Amino acid sequence: MAFAVYIAECTPFSTPSPLFHRAKLHSKLGRSHKVSMTPREVEKIRIHFQPHEAREQVAHSMPPEKVEIFKSLEDWAEENILIHLKPVENSWQPQDFLPDPSSEGFIDQIIDLRERSHELPDDYLVCLVGNMITEEALPTYQTQVNSYDGVRDETGASLTSWATWTRMWTAEENRHGDLLHKYLYLSGRVDMRQIEKTIQYLMGVGMYPGTENNPYLGFIYTSFQERATFISHGNTAKFAKGHGDLKLAQICGTIAADEKRHETAYTKIVEKLFEIDGDTAMLAFEDLMRKKVIMPAHLMYDGQDVNLFDHFSSVAQRLGVYTAGDYADILEFLVERWNVKKIGGLSGKGRKAQDYVCKLAPRIRKLEGRAQETAKQGGTCAFSWIFNKQVLL
Repeated sequence: MAFAVYIAECTPFSTPSPLFHRAKLHSKLGRSHKVSMTPREVEKIRIHFQPHEAREQVAHSMPPEKVEIFKSLEDWAEENILIHLKPVENSWQPQDFLPDPSSEGFIDQIIDLRERSHELPDDYLVCLVGNMITEEALPTYQTQVNSYDGVRDETGASLTSWATWTRMWTAEENRHGDLLHKYLYLSGRVDMRQIEKTIQYLMGVGMYPGTENNPYLGFIYTSFQERATFISHGNTAKFAKGHGDLKLAQICGTIAADEKRHETAYTKIVEKLFEIDGDTAMLAFEDLMRKKVIMPAHLMYDGQDVNLFDHFSSVAQRLGVYTAGDYADILEFLVERWNVKKIGGLSGKGRKAQDYVCKLAPRIRKLEGRAQETAKQGGTCAFSWIFNKQVLL
């Protein structure tokens, strides 16, 4: 799925606060009471370990009796969700798009790739790298889905429909980061060590999107994110084509098609939840949107820039790779996809939740105007991913 969505200025979410990893700091300093450090030295060590933390976290918010709903949907999921997976033998693989190392023309193929990528501007590379880093943090996303009560893979190799979906979805998604990583490596346009550090930091800190181990919240979240990554990768495909790199355009377009197929599966799950338990689903939809959709890479860090995600989001907004308008479009799409406006039989709270989510998109569009005004103010940032070159925000 690769939840690659970015918009710090216009998508409302909380900026992570500094985190003091005391245990690691003590380990670094040693146990001796004789060690003394200046506040500045302590701050450097703190940032060295991890400058971000997830916001206040809630666990297992779904009432236990709701677990039975997901158990009862096992057969339905097998017939309606697993069909959106592709057999491995029919699936594309990263090597289909990359120079063939067994070919005598391998070096020439790399030269061609590097010549094509030479035309890609730095700000586009920032967006492409950000997409790739988000994709490469896939283990975090599988962990997140496996935290949902009632659908988790209890053994690591469970044969339930929910567990099978999660593993095979992960296997399909794994190709995305692999392909973009190798392409960028061969291009020679980016600082791979800084990128790899960012990936390690991101996987190490994890993510907390506010889904509370609750599959109602979780499947609404993944529906939103799959739609968002479909849009983001689709836009990077268009930009690559515009800059003359047709192979990269094909790569990004192929990944976008995967995201669209996965979006179909997750939105079908939520559609079913609205059908059989509309009130709970509606309240979950409202809850997630009130908390704002936290982006999967929002704790991104490269060892240098503590505001890396915000800066990356600003570039994506300015280029049109992913914008506040897209955020609002996704919300409107989901409201229509799930026929939210026409769902009846709701409680008083459910009707209020329905009214809230149906009226939210216009409010978000106002934020897009603010983001565009902010972008006009200019400002630049040095990105370590591209050798600390300055990029307009």
